[in-house]
Amino acid sequence: MAEKTTTKAAKIKRRNQVPKGVHGGMQLVLTEDVPNLGKQGELVEVKAGYGRNYLLPNGKATVPTGHNLRLLDRYKQRVSQAREARVADLKVLAEQIQRLPRVDIPGAEGKKAYDLPSITIQANANDEGHLYGSVGAPEISKMLFGKNLRVEPDMVQLTGQIKECALYEVELQLGYDIHTKIAVAVVPLKQTEKK
Repeated sequence: MAEKTTTKAAKIKRRNQVPKGVHGGMQLVLTEDVPNLGKQGELVEVKAGYGRNYLLPNGKATVPTGHNLRLLDRYKQRVSQAREARVADLKVLAEQIQRLPRVDIPGAEGKKAYDLPSITIQANANDEGHLYGSVGAPEISKMLFGKNLRVEPDMVQLTGQIKECALYEVELQLGYDIHTKIAVAVVPLKQTEKK
């Protein structure tokens, strides 16, 4: 009888456990940048549920084994090359935006004037200049797309919706800490174009 239990115990396979961190969470290696957690390739400690239910299934992290670390090094090289190419493209985009026709924005008392590239958006408005609706990031992005500038709506940083005809300063956050500013002139549609 003792022979059966020892052979049965020998057959039990031990599964690979995820290493525990200092604070009792799981240790994982990030395969891509995760906001508020870490950069790609970092060894991080997270709660078990966050790692098991989000990071591992979505491929944002992996268990730190020797094989996975080697694969991650190769992957990091490819991603860094792609990142460098993307940063170069975004810098070119920022330069193209800066080549747009410029408009002078007079400064208020004690503030300096701005000389920014500008775009003009026509919108339905009443006689007082209040818009029937609003101008937001999608409209600004669409206008820039019309000028062959690939700016996505999530790159446009507005503090709120634009609801009046005026000249606005808008920041474009292109990514990888590349920022630029443009002036957005919102003008009413001409009476002949209104139907």
